[in-house]
Parts: sequence; C-alpha cells; structure tokens
Amino acid sequence: MGWKFAGNFPRHLKKYVVIAAPHTSWLDFPIAIIARNASGEKINYIGKDSLFKGPFGFLFRALGGAPVDRSKNNNLVDAIVHVFNSRDEFRLGLSPEGTRKKVEKWKTGFYFIAKGAGVPIVMATLDFGKKQIKISDPYVPTDDIEKDFHHFHSFYEGVQGKKPELF
Repeated sequence: MGWKFAGNFPRHLKKYVVIAAPHTSWLDFPIAIIARNASGEKINYIGKDSLFKGPFGFLFRALGGAPVDRSKNNNLVDAIVHVFNSRDEFRLGLSPEGTRKKVEKWKTGFYFIAKGAGVPIVMATLDFGKKQIKISDPYVPTDDIEKDFHHFHSFYEGVQGKKPELF
C-alpha cells in the first residue's frame, strides 16, 4: 500500500500503552491493524461496544479487541490498570481523541492508565500525507500532566490525517 515505518515498537518491553493519532477516518483502523501485524507486536485495543455486536463482532474480537460500554459511568481506567497488573505481557493501543470527530482536547484515560499501571506510553502516527507510521521511543509519564501532554502534542505536529480538517 506504499506505507513505511519510521521507528519500531519497543520489543524489549512487555507492557506499554500505544496512542495512535490522528484518528479521522474509518481507514485508520485497518491501516493500524496491518501495521501492527507487520511489526510483529501483539497490541490489543478497545472499541465502542456496538462494534462487537452483530455479524462482525467476532472479527473485532479476533483482531484483539475488547468492547467498552461508553454509555455507563464505569471506572474503565481502573479496570484496564487491573488488566495490566494481572498479565505478564500486555500492550494497549488506543486513540487519544476517543473519536473520529474533531476534538478540542484529548481524553486523558490513556495517561492515567499508563500512570496507574506504571508503564510507558509509545506514540504512533497515521500520517496520510507522508504515508508513514512513525513510532516514538517509550515515554514515561511524569507528575506534570501539562508538560507530558505538550510532549505528546509536539510529536504529532505536522502529521496529516486522512481528513486533515478533523485533526
């Protein structure tokens, strides 16, 4: 498909959170799955529960997904931290935007999952402009959320989503 990698997932780490952005199109998902498979890393993901119902629910589970009910006020961060703590190996990929729509502010769940589980964050781009998947070195969150989010956002500067107006 003409895409290339810039960087690699940290094979020496058995646990980390991957944030992939921008998330502006349904095409992000299949490209991310192909990239994950090409990298050889086992990275799971979460998605809205409606994706896991109906005739294609089995496919999303087979691809490493787990459903999340976003309509309920449940403590998803604690539940995912528990998954990290109960496994010897677990990598979770998600979109910090939480949606394909334009957002003014990223969700913070990925950050508190990483802090709660004591795992680093790896940033990955889906840059349609360069047809590049750029992967960062692992970043250990500090106790300064403002500084950390500045670091995350600067990694994504200049990256073009499939629908650039949504990022």
